[in-house]
Amino acid sequence: MTNPVLVELTRGKLVESRHGGALAVARPSGELVIALGDVARPVFPRSAVKSMQALSLIETGAADRFGFGAREIALACASHSGTEAHSSLARDMLARAGLTPEVLGCGAHMPGHEGTAHARIKAGLTPTSLDNNCSGKHAGMLATAAHMMEPVAGYLSPEHPVQQRILANMRALTGAALGTDVRGVDGCSVPTWAISLTALATAFARVASGEGVGPQRRATLERIKASCWEAPEMVAGPGRLDTAILGRLKGRVFSKTGAEGVYCAALVDRGLGVALKVDDGTARASQATLAAIVERLYADVGRLGPLGPISNWRGIEVGATRASPDLERAIDRLTAAR
Repeated sequence: MTNPVLVELTRGKLVESRHGGALAVARPSGELVIALGDVARPVFPRSAVKSMQALSLIETGAADRFGFGAREIALACASHSGTEAHSSLARDMLARAGLTPEVLGCGAHMPGHEGTAHARIKAGLTPTSLDNNCSGKHAGMLATAAHMMEPVAGYLSPEHPVQQRILANMRALTGAALGTDVRGVDGCSVPTWAISLTALATAFARVASGEGVGPQRRATLERIKASCWEAPEMVAGPGRLDTAILGRLKGRVFSKTGAEGVYCAALVDRGLGVALKVDDGTARASQATLAAIVERLYADVGRLGPLGPISNWRGIEVGATRASPDLERAIDRLTAAR
């Protein structure tokens, strides 16, 4: 199946670039409300499922034992920008669990936040694992291991209890088998499993509604969502789409980006889950696709940024980023769905 175009970039009166992909919107039962493109093909959700990876941090009692509040739980769900606020909180989470940054297995890269990165370069500082956009997630995993009296060494292995709990949680929420045949290694070195967009959308519908997960997990999901809405700057950072959506649509939309053109969201007030994948893996297209959906469904959110005019370096408007006709029609159907 050839996926339809989701996003177009124009220059002058012509379309200069097109981004194809697939989009699924589902109910907690797995019923599809929207299926645009190949929604059955497994894709690696990458960081879009960090909220599901953080379930055990709360359900084992580790978060309460170490005094983790909204900011810490939000950082455990984050693909953060590496500001000082992010890296220092990750360090503090580890310290409360009796650990040091040396145990982080996520690897080091420069902060994503441009100002912070420039300051580090100017000061002659090299990046550390705390700067990694996944350091909060890893701090949460390590804190869980420490709480459960499990070895922190080897926590990245698929066989480690930390990753086994995550796998069980992912299977429960998505309904997917998730065997070794669909397992890969994420950019931060944890296991990642390929899942269909249909199953991902279903999982996020369950995150949205709490249906079919039991009272304890429903309470955990509510705590995770509330934490991210309370501290949206911890989930991403200045100028980032997730921070804008979580901050402006508290109680209504829970969103999370993933690498390689993946984006997922829970439309809480509608009880629906959204999962999308852009074929060429570009963030600009996945962000524009989700922004188009959210801006149409929630008129009061205003402009989120990924859509609209494109200006050159002199500030001259040269084109625009816009939803494709296929995506617009799908959003029309979604708007009418109840």
